[in-house]
Formats: sequence, structure tokens, C-alpha cells
Amino acid sequence: MADTTKHLLIVEDEKALREVVAERLADHGYDVTEAGNGEEALERLAEFAFDVVITDLRLPGLDGSKVLEAALARYPDIIGIVVTGYGTVKDAVEAIKRGATDFVTKPFQFDELLHALDSALEQRRLRSENAYLRSQLERRYSFTGIVGRSRPMRDLFQLLETVSGTNSTILVTGETGTGKELVARAIHHNSPRRGGQFVAINCSAIPETLLEAELFGHVRGAFTGAVGTRVGRFELAHKGTLMLDEVGTMGGPLQMKLLRALQEREIERVGDSRPVKVDVRVIAATNSDLAKMVAEGRFREDLYYRLNVIPVRLPPLRERAEDIPLLVQHFLERFCREATPPRPPMTVSQEAMRRLMACPWPGNVRQLENTLERAVALGAGRTQIELADLPPDVQEAGPASPSASFALPDCGIDLQKYIADVERELIQQSLDRAGGNKVRAAQLLNLKRTTLVEKLKRLNRD
Repeated sequence: MADTTKHLLIVEDEKALREVVAERLADHGYDVTEAGNGEEALERLAEFAFDVVITDLRLPGLDGSKVLEAALARYPDIIGIVVTGYGTVKDAVEAIKRGATDFVTKPFQFDELLHALDSALEQRRLRSENAYLRSQLERRYSFTGIVGRSRPMRDLFQLLETVSGTNSTILVTGETGTGKELVARAIHHNSPRRGGQFVAINCSAIPETLLEAELFGHVRGAFTGAVGTRVGRFELAHKGTLMLDEVGTMGGPLQMKLLRALQEREIERVGDSRPVKVDVRVIAATNSDLAKMVAEGRFREDLYYRLNVIPVRLPPLRERAEDIPLLVQHFLERFCREATPPRPPMTVSQEAMRRLMACPWPGNVRQLENTLERAVALGAGRTQIELADLPPDVQEAGPASPSASFALPDCGIDLQKYIADVERELIQQSLDRAGGNKVRAAQLLNLKRTTLVEKLKRLNRD
């Protein structure tokens, strides 16, 4: 079912004013989140795709203009309304230049703010219907095409910049679809070996009997079908980089030969006894837990330590959901540019963006990429991707519900008391997490503020 609720972020350092405005907006059907300063507002924007942001221009620390700029950069379709006590023409012009939809001066009547909101929402609806929306692509925080600006990704970029200039062997780990080969290529192209070849091989895609020849090459007559001498991947990557993807699938005998190649920096072609010196930087990758495989005797311990000189872990997409808007814009730009003929830039509705950010993405970035390619194809002739353009599993995505684990005792329970205790505990947790703010606490429980207030009154009477 479509989400018709309008989600709004209000940024105001005057607590009394903020809470009064938030309560009145909630009474008019808005789902309101509060922020007392600019830094808190940026945290909220990283967590959720709001429809509207209302911000005071004068804030302690990060001012409202920076909040507005960050909101529009992350969500080009968001509505920004600026409130200030310094109602000069210059302030109004500057706010509009930064992308604000409207400008309200203090002191203001609530009806004036409500009118500004209604007008802005109507304007956005009309722009969407008439195909006038244009996306403003945020600059991508990237390391040779790797998109992200979350804390895990910033840490990753710093590590990649450090290790790229070395010759050390690297072990890249991460779930399927997190971009392990993209990272390996980025390391190569930012290293002194960029002039050499980047050679990748998926060890799980080649039968064990042929993988040795693929890696080390073979001479004529080495086995049935070896009609000539063939150079292996190690030799092809001489002076460059060799990526061994899914290295955990290698069998024991081949693991031993790989270990020797890494230690001695030389290989032997299948069917030949003459060693061939190679100068190769190896980057291994796997979605398996190699340490666990070592403990179980399924992977050589000495090879594990030889590969794991510099470990690089890629976070799954669910651990960096704040990067999803950047990835969405990145993929939309690419798919529109590569279409035949090229298509105008596309945006994503806030409702669709909320579902994209709520999805757990078991297939990670690759799954998100495929989802957006499908959405662009289905959205032919339009400039905005809607919820209906997404796959059913993404449309149904929402905040995960905690699953109860409770064994019914033989003597039974007082069900009403048990449910009341659970409700009381969850309400208290929501209030603690929201710092006592009832609007935010109600949002955490997916309740209306008035409903939460009534529950609090009832619980206090119990």
C-alpha cells in the first residue's frame, strides 16, 4: 500500500518553538522528526529520506544554509523551507538560491507555515506530473569509481589509499555483490603497477583439473588437449596485478602450489620442471570465512597467513544504508547515459527512496544496481521512478520487526499483563532513545503522537 504520509524534518534550536510547531504539524498529518542543531539534522538526513526539511537559518554550529545544501544534495526532490528572524531581502534571495522552496520570517503564524508547506507540496506534484523534475547529482565520494561517503566507506578509502602504493598481498573479504573486483581494480589502477595488466580469475568458475593450467600455464603435451604451450594468468600479470577471486574454493594440492608461487615468486608450467620467475602483486578475494575454514582443516593455515598480509573487508550494503541515495544517483546517471538513445536524467520519488533505504539488500550493491536498471527500463517516458517500478520484495521492505522468542510455561501466563509489560517496556525504550521527545518516540513505534500520549496516560493509571 502506498505511503501517503508526508515525512518532515524540523531543525530549530529553540526547543519550545520546535516542539510546539512539531506537535501542530503532527496534528495536521505530518510525520515529524526534530533536530536541535545542524549536526543532528545531518544525522537524521543520512538515516531517512524526508519529504520536507524546515530549518532555521541561524543555528549553533552548522547553520541552516548548510543543512539545506546537504539535504538537497542527498535528496534532489526534497522540499526545503527556511525560517529566520532576520527577514531581509538578502536572506530570502540567498535561501532561494541555495534551493529553498519558500521563506518564512519570525515571528510567524502557524497558518503561514502551513500554507508554505501546502504550496510547496503542490508545486512538486505539478512538476512531477508535467515531467519538469531535474536531478541534481551529488558529487560522489569515491576511490576510482567506488561510491560512498559513510563512515565504513571513508575508512575503506583511507585504507585503499594507504595500501595501493605497496606490493603487499591483499585479502579482500565481503559478501557476494559488495564489489570485491571493483576494489581490486581500484587498488591496481592507483598503484605503481598501473602500467602492467590487471588479470582476474574466478577460481570457483573453473574445474579444479583445469585451474592449475589456467594459473600457471602448460607446455605442449602436458595433458590431453594441450596441443601447444600456453601462458598462465601469473605470467600474464607479470609487472601487474593478479586477482584470485573466490580463492577459498581451491583444493588442497593447488593451495600448496599457490603457496610456493607466493613464497618463491616463481611458477612451474604444467608438464614442465623449469621455474619461471614472475613479478606479480596478488589480491585474493572471498566471501567465505577463511579463518573458519582453516580451523576446520579445509584451507591451509600457512597459505591463509600468506594471503592475509593486508586484510580489506567490504561492508555489506545494509551496514551503510546512508550511501544508498548516492548509489541510486550514480546508477541512474549511468543507465540514462548508456541508454539508446540517451535519456534525460531521472530521479526517485521519496516514497521509493524510503523503500530502497529500508531494504536489507542480501545481494548488496549488485542487487541494487539490477533493481535500478529494471526501474529505468519500466520508467520509459518518465523522469521519475515510482514505488510501482521497484520489484515486489523492495516495495514491501520496511523496518524489521523484532521476532519474539518466548516459550509458554506449563502453568500458563497472564496474557494481558504480559502484553502490557512488553508495551510499557517498548514505550519506555522509545522515549529514552528519543530523549523524551514524544513525537520522535511515536515515530519509532509507528504510532501517532496522540495515540502515544493516550497510552502513556493509561499506563500511568495502571
